[in-house]
Amino acid sequence: MNIAIVGTGYVGLVSGACFAEMGTNVTCVDVDANKINALKQGEIPIFEPGLEEIVLRNVSAGRLSFTTDLTEVLNTVEVVFSAVGTPPDEDGSADLKYVLEVARTVGKNMNKHILLVTKSTVPVGTSKKVRQAIQAELDKRNSKLTFDVASNPEFLKEGAAIKDFMSPDRVVVGVESDTAKEIMSRLYKPFLLNNFRVIFMDIPSAEMTKYAANSMLATRISFMNDIANLCELVGADINNVRRGIGSDPRIGSKFLYAGCGYGGSCFPKDVKALIKTAQQNGYNMQLLNAVEEVNDNQKSILYQKLANKFNNNLNDKAVAIWGLTFKPNTDDMREAPSVVLINKLLEAGCKLRVFDPVVKEINITDKNLTFASDIYDAALNVDAICLVTEWQEFRLPSWQVLLKTMRTPIIIDGRNIYDKQELENLGFYYEGIGV
Repeated sequence: MNIAIVGTGYVGLVSGACFAEMGTNVTCVDVDANKINALKQGEIPIFEPGLEEIVLRNVSAGRLSFTTDLTEVLNTVEVVFSAVGTPPDEDGSADLKYVLEVARTVGKNMNKHILLVTKSTVPVGTSKKVRQAIQAELDKRNSKLTFDVASNPEFLKEGAAIKDFMSPDRVVVGVESDTAKEIMSRLYKPFLLNNFRVIFMDIPSAEMTKYAANSMLATRISFMNDIANLCELVGADINNVRRGIGSDPRIGSKFLYAGCGYGGSCFPKDVKALIKTAQQNGYNMQLLNAVEEVNDNQKSILYQKLANKFNNNLNDKAVAIWGLTFKPNTDDMREAPSVVLINKLLEAGCKLRVFDPVVKEINITDKNLTFASDIYDAALNVDAICLVTEWQEFRLPSWQVLLKTMRTPIIIDGRNIYDKQELENLGFYYEGIGV
């Protein structure tokens, strides 16, 4: 089976590589010539464990190729996946200009039946706009060609995307014709052979499922952060609360970890987009507005803890930042809590020493911001350490070394990965979230 995937960002490149790994012939398309040339040279533009090996293996096997021109391959494929970006507009709505441009390109250049599948995260109703865009171009050509559209939202977790794609807990496919269902069934047959669930539904429901899933997970995070903040005021421990409620099978244990806020490319953008979709339809998403507000506030929690510890005088304090990315095993800095913390500390007059295992530069230029070579270099002569991202290499540092090299032994743990009693027994001042 031959398919094309337009967009070689996180979703497009992972999907293309994994489809190729399952035996499909895949052409990945992107208008960015530099990115395509780099991919042809074996250079992977994003950090994702296992991705480079799969890309190189399938390029070598001839199942995966790259081009800047969709029209080169359009009429040799059965399916075109649209995995282009849908960046948020200033009002929070998703910008569909790239999605609709792919649709227009298909309509202008197709000369046989094509199934156009939207894999980008798009608001409910986008498929109608995609269909209209294709049909408008066919009408200009007086063409009677037929086509189908479908929705196949992705549910990949950054840092575990390869496993998620190859062993999905479910694949959601929205279709509106038997032809589209038959084509998508053939494409996903290797997954069905392993008893993975491919759930077919109508297209609006598939589009909504993506937003609803991410918004539910974001809600759980903000809920736990809200509870954690209350725990500190009443003397409870959020870790005990998490274990207590997570053991209830109606609730489950996932996404119940308190911290310094969620970030990344999905949760913030999707929550905003769903709120905007509701507004456009005359409905107020009260819960999601609160979820967003809690998360925005939570990104300042580490700064507030430091400010309180130093009596609101952080000028000339030296602070180490451990971790920059919004989560481990990715290089994604979008909406990362670390950015909020760094900006606030710099504004307060702090001198920062930061370290991340993957990210070695950020879009913040300041003479008081220094990148360290490792966690110990970052902690050299600092007044406090703020752990922001729970990379594995941060889990068991040598506390004795840190006691000798830090100016003041203060640990502010934004992910609750350390034991408060252990550190206090060693002589550290420790604060977590809700502990």
